[in-house]
Amino acid sequence: MKVSILAAVLSGFTFIAVPALAQTDADMDKRLDETMGSHKDYAKFFSKLQKAVAADDKQALSAMVYYPFAVHSKGKAVMIKDAKHFVAAYDQIITPKVKAAVVKQTYATLFANWQGVMIGDGDVWFQGIGDKLEVKIFAVNN
Repeated sequence: MKVSILAAVLSGFTFIAVPALAQTDADMDKRLDETMGSHKDYAKFFSKLQKAVAADDKQALSAMVYYPFAVHSKGKAVMIKDAKHFVAAYDQIITPKVKAAVVKQTYATLFANWQGVMIGDGDVWFQGIGDKLEVKIFAVNN
């Protein structure tokens, strides 16, 4: 009896976990519409971000950041003050770990809440900022 109850409970957990793995682009569009107001700018930003990171396009990436912003590395926060600083510190900001997280992330599996949109395990965060809610990177954790 205890075994069948345990099996039923475990199968319930498996059933609950499956939908999260089967998320679609349309699901993410809906999630962003609910949390950020509109998904269109976020989808476009994410695509542009992936291309810039894959190509190590420092200039393009530096234009996608809200300054100053924090890079959290090895337990310390470093403030990146402007685009020039970003380009100079690029290799310390976009580490191989961060690059891999961005490149392998899919749109459908982004994490979004009221704080912003997260790539990987919090490697990169972005959201709409300012009066125009222009989508920008506001944190990198490497």
